[in-house]
Amino acid sequence: MDFRLFILALLLLLQAFAEASSNSTGVASFLENTNGGSKNVDLKNQDFQLHKINCKYECSRRCSKASKRKRCKRACKSCCHRCHCVPPGTYGNKDLCPCYARLKTHGNKPKCP
Repeated sequence: MDFRLFILALLLLLQAFAEASSNSTGVASFLENTNGGSKNVDLKNQDFQLHKINCKYECSRRCSKASKRKRCKRACKSCCHRCHCVPPGTYGNKDLCPCYARLKTHGNKPKCP
C-alpha cells in the first residue's frame, strides 16, 4: 500500500514539473509565432490587443444589489477600464480578477466593489 502511494506521489510530481516546463516555453513559442519566427522580440513596440469588455453592462450587473448604486458603478467602471475585467456575481469572487482585487484607495482600502 505504501509503495502505491509513493508511485502516485512521484507521478504527480513529474506531471507538475512537466506542466511547469511547458508553461515557460509556451510564452516563447507564442512570441515567436506572433513575430514571424524572429526570437528577438521588442515588447515595448508591440501593439497588444486587450480583450474588450462592456464595462457599463458588467458594472451594472455587479452593482445591481448595492445600496449605493451610483458610487458602486463609478468605482467599478474605473476598475474595469484599468483591469479589463469584472468578477462574476454581485459580491466577492475577486480571486477571478486579480487586478481588480489589488486596486486600493488612498486610504489603502479596496477600491473596487
